[in-house]
Amino acid sequence: MLVRWTDQDYPFSTFEALRRQMDRLLDEFDRPSLFQVNSPGSLPVSVFDTDTALIFSADVPGLEDKDFSLSLAQNVLTIQGERKPRPLEGYTTHRQERAAVRFSRSFALPCRVDPDRASASLKDGVLTVTLPKAAEAKPRTITVNAG
Repeated sequence: MLVRWTDQDYPFSTFEALRRQMDRLLDEFDRPSLFQVNSPGSLPVSVFDTDTALIFSADVPGLEDKDFSLSLAQNVLTIQGERKPRPLEGYTTHRQERAAVRFSRSFALPCRVDPDRASASLKDGVLTVTLPKAAEAKPRTITVNAG
């Protein structure tokens, strides 16, 4: 006798449906969205390591140099800032989707840097922080002498 095996006969079909729904829910949670990037306290930063310096680059559209505070203490770089709403003069606000936001990010540096030569620039909405490496942190070339 042949018996057809269907989902209704499968004793764990309810659990399998629950597992698929949970997978779908967790996939949506892991997917990056605009709300995660613009959430308070977040600042997307790219870090580049060259032979001579560490370079931090952050997209900060609409912010000015006075909106930032940078500090370097005990090999930790901290970038803090705040975007305040700036209403246009002579206009009434009907809708405001760009809320005030405060952010702070700290980075443990992988090597020693020279804080006296550190620099930061803001151009076209991109904050660039350059931290030159200390002399002892720079790579050295060792020559081999054949004896």
